[in-house]
Amino acid sequence: MSKTARPVVYLVGGGPGDPDLLTVRAYRLLQRADAVVYDRLVGDEVLDLVPRGAARIFVGKANGLHLMQQPEINALLARLATPGRLTIRLKGGDPFVFGRGSEEAEYLVRRGIDVEIVPGITAASGCAASAGIPLTHRGCATGVRFVTGHCREDKELDLNWQSLADPDTTLVVYMGLANVDQIAAGLIGAGMPDNIAAAIIENGTKAGQRVIVTTLADLPERVRRNQVRSPAIFVIGHVAALAATMPQAAAGWFLPAGQSAAESYHA
Repeated sequence: MSKTARPVVYLVGGGPGDPDLLTVRAYRLLQRADAVVYDRLVGDEVLDLVPRGAARIFVGKANGLHLMQQPEINALLARLATPGRLTIRLKGGDPFVFGRGSEEAEYLVRRGIDVEIVPGITAASGCAASAGIPLTHRGCATGVRFVTGHCREDKELDLNWQSLADPDTTLVVYMGLANVDQIAAGLIGAGMPDNIAAAIIENGTKAGQRVIVTTLADLPERVRRNQVRSPAIFVIGHVAALAATMPQAAAGWFLPAGQSAAESYHA
């Protein structure tokens, strides 16, 4: 990189965890990085691609716990963005899907810093595929919606339940563990069938992946009984029931919606 070049920050999607799912662009940039600012959901094997001498700065956030507030992260990126330094803001999944990447990009651009977006496979598609769950399927789902099950500043969840309770649309819920009771009650109260299939995918695409297929009504109880931990997403809709027909399925881990809930499946 030329020493006279404008400062630039690369907002890079690290994918759902498996380094084989990185884009070629992300892979090449990580191998040349001088500084990497990364989140909690970035896989360790992805970080292993960063050169040994590069600065690695962890700014991870968990529910109710913020190592560094967003304004501090923004300011850090601006300080690191100097001509000649390859600075990467590395996020799990895709930086523009519940990753606050657009906020960081706006902040940097306003300060005369160039930003290049490197998309990544978001958790919804990566984790669902790893679990053998198609997000759309003829006769089961005509569309798919992504929503966050977590609110800013840890406030009470406020979603348009009537809009989301469409049994013909697959619903993928990110960061919903803390509000799983409210999510299930809100959807059922708005008319979503309580026996529609619902899948929990924990550590999707990574070693130790767990897939639990149950019903919407039983979703909160299964989260608690199986002690599900973050990172995890919910896939709610008829397509979740198709997991049993896909190559990833193993005998005994799935029962159709409406019957007794299935046990965990370890990939």
